[in-house]
Amino acid sequence: MNTIAETIAKRFSENFSSRARLFSSPGRINLIGEHIDYNDGFVMPAAIDKGVFYAVAENGSDEMHFAALDFHEKLSVKLADISALGGWKNYVLSVVNEFMLLDKKISGFDCVFGGDIPRGSGMSSSAAVEGGLAFALNELYNIGLNRVELALLCQRAEHNYPGVQCGIMDQFANMMGKKGQVILLDCRSLAHEYFPLRLEGYKIVLIDSKVHHTLATGEYNIRRKRCEEGMRILKESLDINSFRDIKSVDELDEGKKAMSPEVYDCCKYVVEEIARTQSAARLLQQDDIASFGKLMYATHEGLSKLFKVSCKELDYLVDFTVNNKSVIGSRLMGGGFGGCTINIVETDGVDELIARAKKEYSQHFGINAEAYKVDTSDGAKEVSVD
Repeated sequence: MNTIAETIAKRFSENFSSRARLFSSPGRINLIGEHIDYNDGFVMPAAIDKGVFYAVAENGSDEMHFAALDFHEKLSVKLADISALGGWKNYVLSVVNEFMLLDKKISGFDCVFGGDIPRGSGMSSSAAVEGGLAFALNELYNIGLNRVELALLCQRAEHNYPGVQCGIMDQFANMMGKKGQVILLDCRSLAHEYFPLRLEGYKIVLIDSKVHHTLATGEYNIRRKRCEEGMRILKESLDINSFRDIKSVDELDEGKKAMSPEVYDCCKYVVEEIARTQSAARLLQQDDIASFGKLMYATHEGLSKLFKVSCKELDYLVDFTVNNKSVIGSRLMGGGFGGCTINIVETDGVDELIARAKKEYSQHFGINAEAYKVDTSDGAKEVSVD
């Protein structure tokens, strides 16, 4: 058993008398297609081998007991008293609240959870927390929601108490991930297809800037509102219904005069990123990893200069790789304002890249970066306690 899973199971047995069931819930990477899941775009995520584990059991009462090991905190709440409380509590309570809004029968339960996704890293720890609990409760109480329905429930949960108006990508990857596969997800229809991630001779390396963001502080929602404002203008000037209906930036320019510079730049990034992601899918299917990597750099340029969700630390880590022959692609990953860069690196050059990046980043910013080699993984599932 995974050592974290063992710890979770042990802590449960130390705190509660009932026999728990154990569940794993992965984080995710997104190879390309950033900030377009809420703009009718296409994304290319994969579940990864870092995540959150839950030990959960019914307790025969009307009260929920949570122990959040990573935060060294506990919480007890009656089902009838669920409300937004702040921090990690909002994510778990909002999941329970969404089941109750669906009139699904849930009784009191005991729960211990924790994992190895660094907070603020852009690997979607929030979706892993939501997905793990949602999957566990769905199984524990035989509720019968399918994986797509659970992903949508978790998205609503993040919209509700935490107040983050996220798209569907993180929760979808958490529920639908398959080991060795990436998902090409149409965020408008939820149509999706899997294809093998063939990276022979390469590894995916995440470099954590250790600059931590909190999307709920508002910057994420500001970007989303800019996109919504731009789309309202474009619907009137171009008679379209979606950014996907815009075939080129030239078309976008027809609505430019009615937009603020900030709104226009966000819209331009979205149009370009939707096209990049569709091109990237074709390149991966053709095993053209080198050309795929060039699109990653283009995405970072757009995120930094147009969407403006990068920061000097992330820009430094991406710029650091440009002249490194072992790196074929690099960009910030996730919501931005900190977190990780995602890099595709020749296997033989991984250790040298990590060592040099950590050394030079520390010298430049006085911050000790971390690096993670990640592999793909299955979505949320029940695992053996033994």
